[in-house]
Amino acid sequence: MSFYPPRRLPPKGKALGLPNVTTIALDTDQDTLVFGARLAAVLQPGDVVALSGGLGAGKTTLARGLIQSRLGEIDVPSPTYTLVQTYAWGERELWHCDLYRMENPADALELGLLDAMGEEIVLLEWPDRLGDLLPDDVLSIDIAFEGEGRIVTLTGFEGRNV
Repeated sequence: MSFYPPRRLPPKGKALGLPNVTTIALDTDQDTLVFGARLAAVLQPGDVVALSGGLGAGKTTLARGLIQSRLGEIDVPSPTYTLVQTYAWGERELWHCDLYRMENPADALELGLLDAMGEEIVLLEWPDRLGDLLPDDVLSIDIAFEGEGRIVTLTGFEGRNV
């Protein structure tokens, strides 16, 4: 299957009264990597991207596609145990964070995560672990299983051609 253009689904979010919601079907892991690369093209310093979805949904695969699209075929490990992996991103950094193991939102202060938000590009897996510390203006990506593929719901990307 060719990924371009993405298979856009009916705007379920708008029917529910949610603003600026786009839903895209990703049929394979390769589609998820390519979608991550497309996402890399629209991110700007200061963006916080909240990646939500169950275990194995493809959050790290999406992040891997995003990072490798800019930095080449480098190893992009899941930051499950390190919590944060940083990458040079032009004049800024990209922070890839997996907060699954973070027990208290205040731990984000020790990581320097709150300082990075607003300055760097920050990808957050398991963003709910931040509680009230999660900024209101995040770009949200929810990944859900659908058969063998995934459904990706984007919120907050208005004006960005993803």
